[in-house]
Amino acid sequence: MPPADDTTYEIRTATPEDTGLVEALDGSFTTATIFHVETAENGFTLRETPVDPPLTKVFPEDEDGDVSEGEGDQELQGDPTFLAVAPDGSLAGFVSVAYARWNRRLTIEDIEVAPDHRGRGVGRALMSRAEEFARERGAGHIWLEVTNINAPAIHAYHRMGFALCGLDTSLYESTASAGEYALYLSKPCRGANRG
Repeated sequence: MPPADDTTYEIRTATPEDTGLVEALDGSFTTATIFHVETAENGFTLRETPVDPPLTKVFPEDEDGDVSEGEGDQELQGDPTFLAVAPDGSLAGFVSVAYARWNRRLTIEDIEVAPDHRGRGVGRALMSRAEEFARERGAGHIWLEVTNINAPAIHAYHRMGFALCGLDTSLYESTASAGEYALYLSKPCRGANRG
């Protein structure tokens, strides 16, 4: 796998014609560690622990046939999805965002990188484009949700400047992800237009 500098990705806004590509992207992940959540009366702690054998998570399809973590149709709803397209024309990854004017929050609805393109800076490039969009909208902060078992993503988000800001122990109840916890991360959006 070549380093990020050896491959140039085109970052562009998705069109309705791209929906099938986005929905078909493999967003699964494998991890050798997970974050256990230990709750207490007035808070919680996270403890990263190894898992052996490594855990592989494949996101289930929802009832409409769409991948639950890969909405892919945000552009049709007024909020964009940005794509990372490899030099060979294949989809390397995407990020779907939603902006809420009332609290000036840009939410990362979904971000996925195809397995063959991981470790090449695709996620960082997509997040940079999302941050640029956030600044254009005047967002004060960027916010996202991630399952506690996705340690690779949690570490990547921390490297990008996100900090833990919340926990939901019941979000995934009655889903295929029951038993997992939702972690919320946020980062300030520096240089946002206030107009």
